[in-house]
Amino acid sequence: MTDHYCVFGNPIGHSKSPLIHTAFARQTDQDIQYTARLVPHDGFALAVHSFIKAGGRGANITVPFKEEAFRLVPYRTPRAELAGAVNTLVVTGSGIVGDNTDGAGLLHDITLNLGCPVDGKHVLLLGAGGAARGVIGPLLDAQPEMLVIANRTVSKAQALARHFARLGKVSSSAYSELAGQSFDIIINATSASLGGEMPPLPAGLFSPHSLAYEMMYGRGDTPFITFGKGQGAARFADGIGMLVEQAAEAFFIWRGVRPQSAPVINMLRNADV
Repeated sequence: MTDHYCVFGNPIGHSKSPLIHTAFARQTDQDIQYTARLVPHDGFALAVHSFIKAGGRGANITVPFKEEAFRLVPYRTPRAELAGAVNTLVVTGSGIVGDNTDGAGLLHDITLNLGCPVDGKHVLLLGAGGAARGVIGPLLDAQPEMLVIANRTVSKAQALARHFARLGKVSSSAYSELAGQSFDIIINATSASLGGEMPPLPAGLFSPHSLAYEMMYGRGDTPFITFGKGQGAARFADGIGMLVEQAAEAFFIWRGVRPQSAPVINMLRNADV
C-alpha cells in the first residue's frame, strides 16, 4: 500500500520537496506518494489533522509554520525541543512526533558538500524565526569562534542568543549595529528573498574567502546573493543543498533507509524546475 507524505507551507508553489522525495523513493525502492499542500495562514492545525486522518504518515513543514508546528505536536525530539521549531512530522501509534532536520541539513551542506568548515569561523545568521531557530544548535555544536544572530526585531535575536548561550559563544545584533564587523560565513535565514527583498545590511561584512549562504532557492540569484557578490564574497550557495540534505534526514526518519543526496542535488542543479 502506498504511504502518503506531504509538505505544508504558504507559499508552496516554489517547493521542490515533491521532486526530491519522489527521487529518493525511486532510488531506495520505497512505495510513497509525496505532495505539496498550500495552507491558509489560519488553517495549519486543521490541515495537519485532516491529512493524518486521511492516512498521512508524515510531513515536512516550511515557511511560515515551523514554530506553530512546534506548539501543535504532543511529542518532540530533543533537537526539536532545542530549536523551538519543527520541520518534520512523524505519525506514530502514540501520536504525532515533531522533529527538526534543518540544522543537520545545513551543516552537512556547508561542511561536506561545500567543504567549508565552521569551527573557528566568524558566523553571521540573519533572521530569528523558525528557519533560524532550527540551525543555531547545530551551528554552535560545530564550534565557530563566534555566532552573531541579527534580526530586524532585535528583541527576538536577543531571546534566541539567551536561549542558546549555554551551547557556545553567541550574541545578538540589530542590522545597523553590524557595521564595521566582518564574517567568514553569512547565512540568510530570513524569508525576505521570497518577496524579492533582503535584510538592510551595511557594507563590508564579508571577509576574504567568505561564504554567502542563502537558505531560500529559486531561479537566478536572490537579492542576498547579489548583495554578496557585490560586496566581495568569495563563494555563494543557495538552499538547494540544505533542502536536499534535510529531506534526506527526514526520509531516513520516515522510512529507515538513508538515500544518497548528491545525485538529487545534481538533478535539481541541472534541471529547469
